[in-house]
Amino acid sequence: MNIAIIPARGGSKRLPGKNIKLLADKPLIAWTIEAALESNIFDHVFVSTDSDEIAQVSKEFGAEVPFLRPAEIATDNATTNDVVTHLVEWFEKEHNKEVTTIAILQPTSPLRNAQHIKEAMQLMKDKAAKAVVSVCELEYPIQFCNQLDANGSMNGFIKKSDMKRTQDLEPYYRLNGALYFFSRDYVNKLSELYSEGTYSYVMNSRTSVDIDTEDDFNLATYYIIQINEKLS
Repeated sequence: MNIAIIPARGGSKRLPGKNIKLLADKPLIAWTIEAALESNIFDHVFVSTDSDEIAQVSKEFGAEVPFLRPAEIATDNATTNDVVTHLVEWFEKEHNKEVTTIAILQPTSPLRNAQHIKEAMQLMKDKAAKAVVSVCELEYPIQFCNQLDANGSMNGFIKKSDMKRTQDLEPYYRLNGALYFFSRDYVNKLSELYSEGTYSYVMNSRTSVDIDTEDDFNLATYYIIQINEKLS
């Protein structure tokens, strides 16, 4: 069984209510639910939440919400590992079926679409991978980054060997939070995900927008409007 898990807590300190805040013409979480369903690769698309309101919206857009999170995984300290482990163990016990592949699809990545999901799953098959994780190229060279001491001195901030044109520097990549595919073996072991057998699925910076602030939300809205204008 292949399942998708969309983790969506009700509490959000930086952008309250973001998971059901309207992005263009639908709630933020709906973009991820629809992409997961449209990919047609999952036997079940679950939303894990502690919020009645998020649960209701999620069901309206076609996701399964079999329960609200129990108290022990509904706190600020609960981890994604806790949420995934609880849901997978519940599913296998409830349905007497074994989960083979799990996808974590963060609702804060609305520009990750069904095609990305299908490609990531295909990559997992092609590589015989244990896991596939989405990344994007860093927007600015990491070679131009460093820490500052207390007095703000920039002595040695950039190595002489890195004083090159941006296009002449080797690219670095970062996690973008949009896609995590992994085998059943990693349940309750997500800290071991970045090891042999895990491969990257590279996305561009535009589709990698991760919504955490109002500015992120506005940027995603702008990109979606652009996409819709091209399609119309």
